[in-house]
Amino acid sequence: MRTLAIANQKGGVGKTTTAINLGTALAATGKRVVIFDTDPQGNASTGVDIPNEARTTGAYHVMRGEASFAQAVMPTKVPLLFIVPGEANLSGLETELMASQRPQYRLRDALAAFNANAAPGQGFDYMLIDCPPSLNILTVNALTAADGVLVPLQCEFFAMEGLKQLMDSIRAVKTNLNPVLEIQGIVLTMYDTRTKLSEQVATDVRNVLGDKVYETIIPRNVRLSEAPSHGLPAIIYDQN
Repeated sequence: MRTLAIANQKGGVGKTTTAINLGTALAATGKRVVIFDTDPQGNASTGVDIPNEARTTGAYHVMRGEASFAQAVMPTKVPLLFIVPGEANLSGLETELMASQRPQYRLRDALAAFNANAAPGQGFDYMLIDCPPSLNILTVNALTAADGVLVPLQCEFFAMEGLKQLMDSIRAVKTNLNPVLEIQGIVLTMYDTRTKLSEQVATDVRNVLGDKVYETIIPRNVRLSEAPSHGLPAIIYDQN
């Protein structure tokens, strides 16, 4: 299983939209994919139509050690796409974990136990971790458990300002907690073809990070905003 943390400490840059639609696209190619929703708002869970009342066991319980990873996995409407749902209790998890041993390794330990005990055909090819919009213990757990980091970056000035802080955090986790961690790539989101600013931000990011920036650019599109209200990935809600 290849594990990717989808992270950016800035909110509203497209982390959840990226997780849902990348997961759906991978599932469409025949891969078994699980989304791990660490955001207390649980938007990824809502985006694949998992109602609050169905989230009886999820990311909170896995990271508290109250449930195994396998017990928390739920199927979605999309064949081969599964989710470990997020919910509001995650917002208090940092305080709860800091009094415990190895708080940064909770998710990695849960995954190691799952991979060691998964029956044939019950494992996953990919796990996508939808991180909260902050560099807290939830994000640190995601980065510690991940093989790579996928960074959605909004094509606006303030997004550029936070990029250095995120890169520093990734380097710190790589040095101290997870030596195999790498930047999988930067995906430019909310690109507005009507403005020079989007073009300038894209150029600046490519000048700094080179081929770490994906060629694919995600434009501003109303369908991307509408899809979650229907509980569908955008690429199913509107295939065009």
